[in-house]
Amino acid sequence: MDEILDFAILCAREAGEIQRRYLSRNFEVIHKGEINLLTEVDLACEERIICLIERYFPNDDIVSEEKRANLKGGQGRWIVDPLDGTTNYAHRYPFFSTSIAYEVKGEVIVGVVYSPILDELFFAEKGKGAYMNGEKIRVSKIEKVSDSLLSTGFPYDLRTSKNNNIDHFIRCLLKAQAVRRDGSAALNLAYVACGRFEGHWELKLNPWDMAAGYLLVVEAGGTVTTMAGKEFTIYEDSILATNGLIHREMLSVLGGGDEGV
Repeated sequence: MDEILDFAILCAREAGEIQRRYLSRNFEVIHKGEINLLTEVDLACEERIICLIERYFPNDDIVSEEKRANLKGGQGRWIVDPLDGTTNYAHRYPFFSTSIAYEVKGEVIVGVVYSPILDELFFAEKGKGAYMNGEKIRVSKIEKVSDSLLSTGFPYDLRTSKNNNIDHFIRCLLKAQAVRRDGSAALNLAYVACGRFEGHWELKLNPWDMAAGYLLVVEAGGTVTTMAGKEFTIYEDSILATNGLIHREMLSVLGGGDEGV
């Protein structure tokens, strides 16, 4: 597994270097939707990562955000978000990341999230803990939502769908110490893993948004379910990741209640 982890780190760092290099340049921005952006940097990072995977792991499947899934029926599957936080990047707001996970038989066994601006590398191997820049990390020990710093995000269809997270956001805003919405689910989950946030919730996500961050949180001692409290898989479309201590209370708050369930 060390070979897989080392390779995922290599890919994440190479994507991060591309992101740093382009950040001060004029780059093309494309609208995939009214508020859903794509930059040439997303594509450059994705092309580099996929090129490396196909060279060194030619029999593995690849699921990546911008390109159609390359499913060969291999035992291993790379799940890639080449640039998580594209809108931030397009506006040169320095909160974005690369997320790479490796899945075998439906189980995520390696996860890497890299923040190139802060040069913070988060990684985890199943059963071996979670780390930031080589130092072991753990979730926080805060026990109440009222003392917690939370994070969340909003779906791209928030203007047209009633299921847009605004109701959950208001409830959590009134219950928590504070709530942040800063535009990279992968990095938000990494921050739960290292104790900067007590919890992160979000809906209408994709596997590449959650896979690496999910493993980081679990390996750092946290708890991950769906927002309804069901068993989580990266193929669900919602996530609640916490330090574990506030999880029951968060489920109640998200469900519209006031107390733990």
